[in-house]
Amino acid sequence: MSTRIHVAALAGAVLSLFQLSGGAHAAQCGKNASGYEAWKQEFAAEARAKGVGQAGIAALMSTHYATATINADRGLKSFRLSLDQFLAKRGGNTIIARGRQLKKSQAALFSNIERRYGVPPGPLLAIWGMESGFGAVKGNQNMLSSVATLAYDCRRPEFFTDQLYAALKLVDSGRFTAQTRGSMHGEVGQTQFMPKTVLQYGVGNLDTAAGALDSTANYLKAHGWSAGQGYQPGEPNFAAIQAWNAASVYQQAIAHIGQRIDAQ
Repeated sequence: MSTRIHVAALAGAVLSLFQLSGGAHAAQCGKNASGYEAWKQEFAAEARAKGVGQAGIAALMSTHYATATINADRGLKSFRLSLDQFLAKRGGNTIIARGRQLKKSQAALFSNIERRYGVPPGPLLAIWGMESGFGAVKGNQNMLSSVATLAYDCRRPEFFTDQLYAALKLVDSGRFTAQTRGSMHGEVGQTQFMPKTVLQYGVGNLDTAAGALDSTANYLKAHGWSAGQGYQPGEPNFAAIQAWNAASVYQQAIAHIGQRIDAQ
């Protein structure tokens, strides 16, 4: 690929192969609201062909272009902070203090989770506290509109197309509805699972503490968590924390807060 011509030719060949195999995402992405309604029609046709049922299609067609979601997506800056700055912004000391209280008051719940999944209270409480303030702030956006808007948007359509298909499957199965509420990028429940993560690892009702924490422990175990091993950077279970969130500072914050809670 030494010239632009070679790159373009290769890209064209790959695109043609994807189109012939039915693997391409044909619905045209956009950068503003003007093409969203046309995109919905195109995507609905693709979704029907992939087996999405009438409930899922109807829910998709009820969505709107979520301007607030786009604004939030363009404004992500906190992951560029240092660990100390990030902890201060997220209220790290408050999460630690509240986490220690919950570790004691909900000891039976956390003991049961650790017995089944091998995950101690600290990292679960760190995630719970950072994701939703221990269930206090789960988001009030229309989940499907947020995910569909980001699937339509040209910035990261592949990732959010997968999330949208998962959300539509969850609607078809009755676990989600067209009115399900979530955060700006479509995260739902007390530990803010994305739709595809709900589909793969969700256990019970993610709007309850027990369901959300079970699901989170299930996710971590599925990503290699080993009972009794450490979870600080460089230790065996840190890889499972890295799977939870791609931002390095977020991973470090989970490990730091979790350690402070578990040390008490």
